[in-house]
Amino acid sequence: MKWSSFRYLVKQGWHNMIFNRLMSLASVGVLTACLVITGTAVLLSENVGRYVDYLETLNEIVFFIDDNVSDEKIEEMKSKISGQENVSECLFIPKSAAVEEMRDQLGEYSDIMDEYAGEGNENNPLPASFRVSVKDVARLSETVNTVSELGAYTAEDEEGNAVEQNVFYKVSSPSELSDTLVSLRRIVSYIGSGLVLILGVVSIVVIGNTIRLTVFARRKDINIMKFVGATNAFIRLPFFVEGMTVGAISGLLASGIVIGIYYGIEQALLSPEAMWLSEFTRCIVPFEMVIKPIMSGFILFGIVIGGIGCAMSIRKHLKV
Repeated sequence: MKWSSFRYLVKQGWHNMIFNRLMSLASVGVLTACLVITGTAVLLSENVGRYVDYLETLNEIVFFIDDNVSDEKIEEMKSKISGQENVSECLFIPKSAAVEEMRDQLGEYSDIMDEYAGEGNENNPLPASFRVSVKDVARLSETVNTVSELGAYTAEDEEGNAVEQNVFYKVSSPSELSDTLVSLRRIVSYIGSGLVLILGVVSIVVIGNTIRLTVFARRKDINIMKFVGATNAFIRLPFFVEGMTVGAISGLLASGIVIGIYYGIEQALLSPEAMWLSEFTRCIVPFEMVIKPIMSGFILFGIVIGGIGCAMSIRKHLKV
């Protein structure tokens, strides 16, 4: 095909889009809404996923050890905990180390803890503990229950009677938060996939209808072109140009909307008023990393959807 012919067909496709501007605007609106909703779901899923991954690296279960537990029992428990499938690391924090950590947290008021410092200090009220890091945060609650059960043992009281006891008197674990985040990531992933499928089909149908109207309006011209020897590709190309142009415009509009909203949310999260969300803010995808993937992905997705809608419409309604 000559360049002049190709240029003519491209212009003809744009002319068709302007001629059917109401349906073209409807197609742009539907596809833009589809991309905005889909992009929002994808970004939400990505940010929630990054936060869950962050929790997996820093998330700890703290098992506080009863003061009456012997050193031999502590070593035994450390070995058992480290051998669990979902445990990546098990650290024993003695009472003296707990005091030093408290001193670091108190900063300029650290001298409050001076009387409790030192190994074997009987005045030390802080307990020893095991700090357990897990591999899979989705199994956090399961790991808490398993390790807690491992801590149960039978001892004898002063009268020689068997008494059920536990190495741990308290467990500190953000199980509910982790379960909520894991569930949220799964739900957002399912919703995002469903939206891509449903809204993609809706966009194809609307764009297809636009092309059908164009085909119907130009049916006489198409018959004349066939009679004078025009090829199928020559007739189809303007319709593909129309569909893909609608997709590209929708991609540009949707990327501008999503990027603008994302930038506004990021700035709000970084403001001093949102410091209480700093743990989540540090995990969000930086704005600079969002621009190129969103723009290129939206435009490409829009062009593909426009091309598919055009191809389906022509195959069914255009007999060439």
